[in-house]
Amino acid sequence: MTGSCPTVDRHAHLEGSLDADWVRTEAAKLGRTPPASLEALWRGEAVPFEGFIDAFFFACGFLTSAEAVRDAVRATVKRLPPANGADRGVDLWVSPHFLVRQARFLDLDALWRGLDDGIREARAQGVKIVAIIDAVNHFGVDHGHEVLDLVLPGLPPWVAGFSTGGLERVPFRAWAPVFERARKAGLRLAAHAGENGPGSNVRDAILDAGATRIVHGVRAAGDPALVELLAERRIPLDICPTSNFALVPDLGAHPLPRFLAAGVRCALGTDDPGVIPTTLPGEWEQAAKLGLADGDLEKLRTFAVEDAWCFQADQPGGGLPPF
Repeated sequence: MTGSCPTVDRHAHLEGSLDADWVRTEAAKLGRTPPASLEALWRGEAVPFEGFIDAFFFACGFLTSAEAVRDAVRATVKRLPPANGADRGVDLWVSPHFLVRQARFLDLDALWRGLDDGIREARAQGVKIVAIIDAVNHFGVDHGHEVLDLVLPGLPPWVAGFSTGGLERVPFRAWAPVFERARKAGLRLAAHAGENGPGSNVRDAILDAGATRIVHGVRAAGDPALVELLAERRIPLDICPTSNFALVPDLGAHPLPRFLAAGVRCALGTDDPGVIPTTLPGEWEQAAKLGLADGDLEKLRTFAVEDAWCFQADQPGGGLPPF
């Protein structure tokens, strides 16, 4: 199974990538007790999305230095399968405003330095990584502008895109000016949608905010017209089965087979693998258990590479210079 696994992690969060054992060790040194929700997730149990947010914030509370950030990038790379002649890569989501301004875990220079060190180290191993700046939907539109105010001056060359995550509470039409500002700055646009909010948020993210890539989107499966929209517009969907089963308790049967059958361009990601333990081969095994035909598994491998921003950055007009 591992040999045929995709070698591109299409969706991983820096803040959720520190290994559980690493977090436990650091927490013990500082006398901190992991929240019950994090312990539950480490045991493979499902929790409400609000409980996940508490677990996520605790785990990322140890990103207090450039070295810790580099270690998180290293952990992400280690979760990839062996290359076996294939290209390896990671599209890595990062939340600078939360880390630097809200939580004040470290300063922006340290964050950029740790990411740069980790990305350069990964590229020396043949793994291509780009970062996607993640704002938090439920923090509101002003927060979105503050995120861009923080990162756009002196933006590193390995930043490829802008996204929103968190709780889907603020309508995407309200976020549209933020997305447009990011687009004008040369960033690609993605959105977490249809995960903890209704499937209609996927449509709104595409039509109102201009997102060209959707993270999760699992609740869109119940709307045939929306699935058709995803397929017709060739909107890539980043699917993270382990995370979806943990955080979408009423999901039922996972919609990945339906998406692929309808022509939606799906690929696999690990999401927050230090909080919800998994690896890319683990996600591949989860996908295979859904009863996918060989042709569908081949689509997952193909789309993983074709739609990955870490590879598009190297293409003519990709928007990212080499470094």
